Amino acid sequence: MASIDLLSTRFSFYDKMYSQDLREQSFADWPFRGECNCTPETMANAGFVHCPSENEPDVACCFFCLIELEGWEPDDDPWSEHIKRSPHCGFLTMKKDFTELTVAEFFGMEKERLKVYLRKVCHKKMAYFRDEIDQTLESLKSQLDSI
Repeated sequence: MASIDLLSTRFSFYDKMYSQDLREQSFADWPFRGECNCTPETMANAGFVHCPSENEPDVACCFFCLIELEGWEPDDDPWSEHIKRSPHCGFLTMKKDFTELTVAEFFGMEKERLKVYLRKVCHKKMAYFRDEIDQTLESLKSQLDSI
């Protein structure tokens, strides 16, 4: 359930990531710079935040739809990769710059972001419980077979 804790931490931290500058600052240790398509600026423009792991230094997560992408290549276009994998992301479909949103529009966006988060947490918990059930069934089968 550690992945759910990580998801909760990200969700509560990512509310500040509507800011392009804050998203871009998260890419301080990003491996792609210079003449690449996936520079910190282009990654942040596409809604991504850098969230590396010990084994994957190039993991980026959308602050809004929480999709994680890794295995970036220098020629990858962050915007098109994001659209390909999460075409209904609320950030991608936002018609205005964040600074131009009304309070009502912002809270509408936050409501959508919360729905995405809750859906993701529920799916992770259901997968966890399915695994627990499968393990319990296997254990019971083994015990019955040994009788």
